[in-house]
Amino acid sequence: MKVLTDTWIVFNRAMRLSLRNPMWSILMLSQPLMYLFLFGPLLKPITAQISQGATTNAYQVFIPGLIVQLGMFGAMFVGFGLIAEYRAGVIEADRVTPASRIALMAGRVLRDVVVLVVQSILLLLAALPLGLRAPWGGVLLSLVIVALLGATFASLSYSVALITKSEDALAPLLNGIAMPLLLLSGILLPMQIGPTWLQRLSDISPLKHVVNGVRALFRGDISSSASLWGLFWVVLLTVVGLAVGARTFRKESA
Repeated sequence: MKVLTDTWIVFNRAMRLSLRNPMWSILMLSQPLMYLFLFGPLLKPITAQISQGATTNAYQVFIPGLIVQLGMFGAMFVGFGLIAEYRAGVIEADRVTPASRIALMAGRVLRDVVVLVVQSILLLLAALPLGLRAPWGGVLLSLVIVALLGATFASLSYSVALITKSEDALAPLLNGIAMPLLLLSGILLPMQIGPTWLQRLSDISPLKHVVNGVRALFRGDISSSASLWGLFWVVLLTVVGLAVGARTFRKESA
């Protein structure tokens, strides 16, 4: 109960800070919206090819990738905020409190998850006038996947931020990781339309399977192998991310 109470206190503080300065959340949502309005229309002429006959709606292919992208990149860079708090002495002040070290991370991660889910809902609502049609069950499960991805990448971002304690080290590290993940996960276009060697290379990325799983959910194939593999990988990534984040917070905040 103490961990839950401490988590709620940390979450409330973090959420108030986000509401006072919503510019970061707006900027993170603006990128997927630009992809939606400026890149999405280009997919319509090649819908049959990118969907391989599974759907006639290009946005059933494109929007799942965008919300996964939002879950990844919306949480990947939250560590910069933690570095700012470290320099302001907030982390040092947290160390002398009786608050649970896990709660110090969990409260911040919960704030990031709530923000990402709200952003994903807004993105889905913006896609409806453009022609997005998907079953409610698949959409709700997709939001759960976005929440788990957000928890994963936020935990890892906070962990790396506590270790590096420097934007100069964190920025190139995250950018070096983000680009391969973006290109090999099939977020913008399914990897099935690429050459064989690129498909094989992308198979090593768990995020490719997550993206394919969300696309299956948007088609209504909730019990398909693609959706089940996507759920499996996102749960595994979440367990690993939270474990690494909790361990780092215990060590660095001891």
